[in-house]
Amino acid sequence: MTEVVAALIWNQDKFMICQRPAHKARGLLWEFVGGKVEPGETKEQALIRECQEELGVTLSVGEIFVDVVHEYPDLTVHLTLFHAIIREGTPQKLEHNDIRWITVNEIDQYAFCPADEEILRRLKDAY
Repeated sequence: MTEVVAALIWNQDKFMICQRPAHKARGLLWEFVGGKVEPGETKEQALIRECQEELGVTLSVGEIFVDVVHEYPDLTVHLTLFHAIIREGTPQKLEHNDIRWITVNEIDQYAFCPADEEILRRLKDAY
């Protein structure tokens, strides 16, 4: 099982979503920013590193919002989504095709990675 972390970053009533690059698995689907936990890293360290690499920002990582296990045909992921805030920097598209800030009511307008479906249901229920 692959350990993956992601950030739920809010800007007032909107949260950040990122569109995967076309050439990667699940290309052009939307997701929360994050990535794989490397050996020797805590989940929080991995999330901070991934956001520096992908967005050029420094995060403050908060509490876990939710974690889910999802089986794709090619891998099984244990995804932990943390509440986080941008402490430093302005998000840049260093790896993603696009970045958007959306409200909970706009979720259904975007095609997300299947592993995010449970998270999105919880977001709709919570907000």
